[in-house]
Amino acid sequence: MPDSVNRFLGDTPARTIIKLLVVSLIVGFFMKIFDIMPLDIVDNIRFFLIDLWETGFQALGRFGTYLVLGGSVVIPVFILIRILSYKR
Repeated sequence: MPDSVNRFLGDTPARTIIKLLVVSLIVGFFMKIFDIMPLDIVDNIRFFLIDLWETGFQALGRFGTYLVLGGSVVIPVFILIRILSYKR
């Protein structure tokens, strides 16, 4: 049983708790500096989803446009690099 717990946590429970406390302290410090509250994060995600729904998914259409525009440059450059680095 202890091995399965250690494998799940990635370390011993005591060390995992210490790591989580240190990371929580650091994240809490930066959240306080930038005046971010956990509920603000949840509200922003909710507002993002509402805005996405209200725009009729136009944002996803722009994503596709950006993908095609970028791919029209990136893919030929990738193929050219692969051809030039081909070892005979």
